[in-house]
Amino acid sequence: MVSEVLDDAVADRIMAVLATVPDPEIPAVSVTDLGIVRGVRCDPPVVTITPTYTGCPATLVIEASVRAALDEAGFADVGIKTVLSPPWTTDWISDEGREKLRAYGIAPPPKGAGSRSLRADSPAECPRCGSLHTQEVSRFGSTPCKALWRCLDCQEPFDRFKCH
Repeated sequence: MVSEVLDDAVADRIMAVLATVPDPEIPAVSVTDLGIVRGVRCDPPVVTITPTYTGCPATLVIEASVRAALDEAGFADVGIKTVLSPPWTTDWISDEGREKLRAYGIAPPPKGAGSRSLRADSPAECPRCGSLHTQEVSRFGSTPCKALWRCLDCQEPFDRFKCH
């Protein structure tokens, strides 16, 4: 049972619980790694989340996974609020999240790219060999938040997070 007003220690415990909730489309990263969890408000106790895209098909699964994790950890009284403004940006992906994406085979956007460019015309670094000799194959990748690229050196295809 959560007290009426959360203190910082409880908010930190809640964030630690949410750090174990995998993104349903990219299970190598958590919803906190991606910056989907915006934070914990204390009065009333609420976790604020923002999907990567307004129409993200995983939004309901993310909400259900966050709810299940909170309930399982004894935080059933903590609400969940989905907020669309300001919209999610790739700048919210943590440094650890960027490394997890790269290890999973997805090229993360460079930090600050979301504020400079919606298209990310600069070459993506191949997550497999590190080459910048890459090209976009399609603006549409395996999910709406990614584009399909290929490395011209190692010839491997890979997804790249769209900058926004």
